[in-house]
Amino acid sequence: MADPKGFLTTERELPQRRPVDLRLLDWREVYEDFATTKLEKQAGRCMDCGIPFCHQGCPLGNLIPEWNTLVWKEDWREASERLHATNNFPEFTGTLCPAPCETACVLGINNDPVTIKRVEISIIDRAFEEGWVTPQIPEKRTGKKVAVVGSGPSGLAAAQQLTRAGHTVVVYERADAIGGLLRYGIPEFKMEKHRLDRRLDQMRAEGTEFRTNVNVGKDLSVNDLRANHDAVVLAGGATAWRDLPIPGRELDGVYQAMEYLPPANRVAAGQLTESPINANGKNVVVIGGGDTGADCVGTAHRQGAASVTQLEIMPRPPELRSDAHPWPTYPMIYRVSSAHEEGGERLYSVNTQEFLADDSGRVRALSLVEVRSENGKFVPVEGTERELPAELVLLAMGFVGPERPGLLEDLGVDLDQRGNVARNAKFRTSLDDVFVAGDMGRGQSLIVWAIAEGRSAASAVDAQLTGRDILPAPIAPTDRPIS
Repeated sequence: MADPKGFLTTERELPQRRPVDLRLLDWREVYEDFATTKLEKQAGRCMDCGIPFCHQGCPLGNLIPEWNTLVWKEDWREASERLHATNNFPEFTGTLCPAPCETACVLGINNDPVTIKRVEISIIDRAFEEGWVTPQIPEKRTGKKVAVVGSGPSGLAAAQQLTRAGHTVVVYERADAIGGLLRYGIPEFKMEKHRLDRRLDQMRAEGTEFRTNVNVGKDLSVNDLRANHDAVVLAGGATAWRDLPIPGRELDGVYQAMEYLPPANRVAAGQLTESPINANGKNVVVIGGGDTGADCVGTAHRQGAASVTQLEIMPRPPELRSDAHPWPTYPMIYRVSSAHEEGGERLYSVNTQEFLADDSGRVRALSLVEVRSENGKFVPVEGTERELPAELVLLAMGFVGPERPGLLEDLGVDLDQRGNVARNAKFRTSLDDVFVAGDMGRGQSLIVWAIAEGRSAASAVDAQLTGRDILPAPIAPTDRPIS
């Protein structure tokens, strides 16, 4: 183990967030630097449990106690090797994952858990700074060609694994840059894009080919896709957003979150001087209390919104674990993100009944009502109706599954009862040469699941094409939806 008394003598500590008034002036990540000596002491809090439940909490099966011990011993290079043994992109999970590993930490039963996520991002940042992250070029090529459709975390993970296994891999992306939601969905203040770009440079050097501005099913037919590749991995995500079909939905000023966030990301990247959907000087209402909603909140603050209010139909979660979410499960508790820390108001147990228009046809307010749960349904509370001013409304209520027109309809793959692409225990769809990974097959989920599924799908593809069993598959067959 690391420090035998570390969990007794060292309290949990995280880096400070930059002052709000300063970080609202830019799009940089919000955390201050954290001293290496402090980080090593935090890693020393790991108890190297006989049964490390952090493994159970992480779909990738990250070797958390091992790299914690190595960091405490100041062997950062070997820590990087152990980190990469299970995770292609620790810089993505280290910034974006909600860390179910930490809520499963044994120390967390009666104390603050180990700062696993902070140790993870520190290891990978150090590895890139020291030049330890280098291309892993395959010694031999198999002669097999694989197409990966979608360049989010699942697609990138599958592509990197298959390239390293010796296959010729082409990644198709319909946007003008690689990365999926990592590129244009996640704001810069949560993950600066240099983290994505340096990893893509490694993948290009390994031999993965990227083709942007290619909407498969439109710019490239699915028949040509299958004819020119020995296998196809679908990794397009669950991009069909949930809408709110109430009176006034058609008003100018009511947008989906994924209509709002991409142009804001382009501004942060210097591709645009100003976003066409701008919160400056407006009363902004974000409908949806999840991470995407918080991304909208932080973005609106940086654009100079007059006010920001986030709505959630569910009751406010408790501060601490409830009996319904015992350790080591991931608890539903009240969390304050950096975006919430920057200002605004959060309203719970409310429902939007109507969008109200001004004389010009733009949204001017929302008609709200408080709700309570009765027999599994949300029932309006009489006498609680009111108006909430809003010149910009952002819908961040999650996603209902993959988009069907084009790619999926043309392929003719089977769908499951939830509308996701059906697959068997080997991630194969109803077509023998087509596989699926990530949210497109699983439904909306966490980034750590996306990477784990990409790795597992790559293992299945390689096994089918070559008969080998050389690539790791972190997700056991019993964890996979069966068609």
